[in-house]
Amino acid sequence: MQQYHVLLIMAGHPAASSSLFVSLFSFLVAALVVGQQQAALAAAQESAAVPVPVPVRVGVILDWASPVSRRRRTGIQMAVEDYYAAHPGSAAKVELHFRDSAGDVVGAASAAVDLIKNAQVQAIIGPQTSSQAEFVASLGSRAHVPVLSYSATSPSLSPSQTPFFVRTAANDSVQALPLAAFLAAFGWRAVAVVHEDSPYGAGILPALADALASAGVGSGAAAAITHRAAVPGDASDERLDAVLYALAAAPTRVFVVHARYALAARLFGRARAAGMVAEGYVWVATDGVGSFIDRFSREELEDMQGVVSVRPRVKYTTSEVRNFTARFRARFRRDYPEVDDEHVVRDEPTVMRLWSYDTAWAIAAAADVAAPGAVQPTPQRRTALTDLDRVGVSATGAALLKAVLDTSFDGMAGKFTLVDGQLQVAAYEVVNIVGRGARTVGLWTAPDSTKALKLKHILWPGDTLSTPKGWTPASQNGGNPVLRVAVPVKHGFKQFVDADPENSSRFTGYCIDVFDEVMRSLAYPVVYNYVPFPNSSDAYDMLVDLVRQGEADAVVGDVTITASRMDKGVDFTMPFTESGWAMVVAVREDAGASCMWVFLQPLTTSLWLASLAFFCFTGFVVWVIEHRVNPEFRGTPSQQFGLIFYFAFSTLVFSHKEKLESNLSRLVVIVWVFVVLILTSSYTASLTSMLTVQKLQPTVTDVRELQRWGHNIGHQEGTFIKPLLVKMGFDERRMKKYSTVEEYADALSRGSANGGVDAMFDEIPYLKLFLSQYCDGYMMVGPVYKTDGFGFVFPRGSPMVSDVSREILRLAEGEKMARIEKAWFGEPDAGACRSSSSAAAVGSSNLSFRSFGGLFLITGVVSILMLLLYLATFAYRERDELRAAEAEAKAEAASGSGSRSASVRRMRAWLQHYDRKDLKSPTFKTWNDDSLRNGSEFAGRTPRWNAESPRNGTPIAGEEEHAMGGRSPLSVYISSEMNTSSPPEGTPVSVMGESFEQRVEGAAASEMGRSPASQVQ
Repeated sequence: MQQYHVLLIMAGHPAASSSLFVSLFSFLVAALVVGQQQAALAAAQESAAVPVPVPVRVGVILDWASPVSRRRRTGIQMAVEDYYAAHPGSAAKVELHFRDSAGDVVGAASAAVDLIKNAQVQAIIGPQTSSQAEFVASLGSRAHVPVLSYSATSPSLSPSQTPFFVRTAANDSVQALPLAAFLAAFGWRAVAVVHEDSPYGAGILPALADALASAGVGSGAAAAITHRAAVPGDASDERLDAVLYALAAAPTRVFVVHARYALAARLFGRARAAGMVAEGYVWVATDGVGSFIDRFSREELEDMQGVVSVRPRVKYTTSEVRNFTARFRARFRRDYPEVDDEHVVRDEPTVMRLWSYDTAWAIAAAADVAAPGAVQPTPQRRTALTDLDRVGVSATGAALLKAVLDTSFDGMAGKFTLVDGQLQVAAYEVVNIVGRGARTVGLWTAPDSTKALKLKHILWPGDTLSTPKGWTPASQNGGNPVLRVAVPVKHGFKQFVDADPENSSRFTGYCIDVFDEVMRSLAYPVVYNYVPFPNSSDAYDMLVDLVRQGEADAVVGDVTITASRMDKGVDFTMPFTESGWAMVVAVREDAGASCMWVFLQPLTTSLWLASLAFFCFTGFVVWVIEHRVNPEFRGTPSQQFGLIFYFAFSTLVFSHKEKLESNLSRLVVIVWVFVVLILTSSYTASLTSMLTVQKLQPTVTDVRELQRWGHNIGHQEGTFIKPLLVKMGFDERRMKKYSTVEEYADALSRGSANGGVDAMFDEIPYLKLFLSQYCDGYMMVGPVYKTDGFGFVFPRGSPMVSDVSREILRLAEGEKMARIEKAWFGEPDAGACRSSSSAAAVGSSNLSFRSFGGLFLITGVVSILMLLLYLATFAYRERDELRAAEAEAKAEAASGSGSRSASVRRMRAWLQHYDRKDLKSPTFKTWNDDSLRNGSEFAGRTPRWNAESPRNGTPIAGEEEHAMGGRSPLSVYISSEMNTSSPPEGTPVSVMGESFEQRVEGAAASEMGRSPASQVQ
């Protein structure tokens, strides 16, 4: 109502209505301003709730003139867009800045400087080649800007040298392992490498050489790079033809190609035109070919039929890859409508495209973790001369690099994981180019790199499934390959090899027949010609040098395998003859059989002396153990000394009849009799052999004897033995060289005194040939010095070495080798020629102490142990009596009687006590009991030991010693032999050979014939 009233007033009063209109307009303007402020405040609050992504500038260096670069650009853009579509709340947003490298290093460096200095990028992707990436990586390391390359695979570019370089592709050194495993699976020993003349091409060579060597460690079939050819990326067809012609002239037929796909396509085209992509050839390419199969045209694929390649394994059939491929084709058709639509439709993803996609995804993911800042200019300490001096240093480059290195995800090409700044590839697949594509024939995985590679059937060049042998004999003139086989011209021993320098078609001998048979046994035909070399007989080392110098392809002859010759850059096959060298000497009639002292020759002086010593020692041990308990080992000193020698030496003929009472002495005698049995048997055999078997004796039996007397020695001309003889200490002036077996025989028969030699040194095959013709008067003596026998010579790394060696072994295991030996050397009569073993027996027929040292050690140890055991038992059982004897000796010393020391008296008391009979032993107890049962008066009476003999008939120790007076402990009379009575004083014991029972019977008979008064003194 009030508003209506106001309106009426305004209508009725014009002035009032005008003032009211101004007020109302002002109110409306104020309300509008307040509303705008509230809207702005609300927008500010809303913007504060959603943060603005931090821009991260990333440079991309591509070669815009290359069709591949357009695909890489599209893939990188799609990766960044896909990442932020999957992560809408990212704190950073990558901004891509593309630059053109113009296809060279300078253009790439200029693009990198522009990106770092002007665009202020925090990271760089690219460039595409290893040579360009090497320079850009150095700039990035200086500016602390990470450089990520998905295509610089050369091992020469290492993150350890340029710390801000990250390789998001596989290192080429990794694919060397599957390449080596593939070659080792077929046993190829030699390969030729054709590589691009660039850091990318040459970088793989060291890794490939190491991988080839390690792949053959277990199988023994290690391959080696025998030829290498570097080809520029822009090489002309004439240059490619020259390289291929040089490879065709070499024997190797296994070629490894490491080049980018454009150069590889041209190389295979020229190879096919030259007839080298045909049967018998093996072409293996690296991932520069295998990863770009879809880039080759139909004509280029036709040139590569049968080629095998390796490439990183990528699963192209996953849903993610198929989805990306479809979206990529649509995006590429939209961005580049001028490109042929048919080419876009059949365009398949490559591993490089997928790696570039994963690289862009990784840098976007790392940008979320790190917060890169701008590149700040470095303080200039000198005047900046170029743009390179004005390049700044990124303050947060290290943080971004760390975030990139720590990034890991499941990418398009597989698991994206960086180790030491490089992408890790877990598997490689082996593909065979057939038709318009490639089929997988094998899979190599890193954990199983030591296992043999399992492969499917491969269609080789020439449309054949038969595995090529991998080599062919070299061809110097471009025609049929023919081996030039050098043959030595010898003046003697032509049974081994006989080459006529005037007739080049006449080559005979044992070595020639063996080589011909081996060549016929090979699985492939080999054409060869023998070439004589007349000057080879003076030094076979010159003959070996012909192979190293390329003047001959092989050497066939009596060439001995030595380490010095193998160091000359050649390889030897397995030996096909016996090994070793020795000496042959003349023989003379053996005068030893007619010598009057021939019976001493079977044993050496040391063995005679040792036997004598052990005879005496064994008799002494037996006497010590039996003396106190066995009457047969008692008596006068001379009788006991005689018994010791008699008993010991009687064991020679096992005629010892003395009864042993102690088990200790019995064990000693048992062991000693066994030793005597071995000694006598060996002595008899050796003496019989000397008297009946051998009638000849070599004039020299030892090399040292030749050196000691300065005798002349001989050897074959051109032999390797001469420097070895000089090294052994022989005077070179005393050496003479000979050529034939007739000269050998003549020199040995004359001897050194008549201008000949006393020994002839040569290899075993030559000496056996000599002895087969000269059986009488000569023999092989001394040691056999080891060598490796005769072998065939081939160039270092020749694949023929293993094949020929294998056939030599098969030939030796069969009958053909024996037939060849029989044809040239015959079968000498076994009874006509003396073997070296019989000759050695003559020179060393006498037996030495060393041969029986073990026997003497056994009997010595047993005897000593039994003696120590007896002495310990004696000291323990007689301890009371020994103490009493020592006390009496001390009392005697204290009384001052005699001039002997206390120790001498103590020893004398011990010996006196030891000399007494052990009345506790069963021997003497049995004797007394038998005497009593037989009623012997003599046994029942008490003997008179002295004037104050005890009544019980048993003398005590002190009284017995007093009765013996000052006699030797070994001076025992019959008075000490009888237990109850004795014959007249002073009567000695009977001969020691008389048995104990006989003496007892004699004593009893003597007692019965005497009067009672005369029986006891």
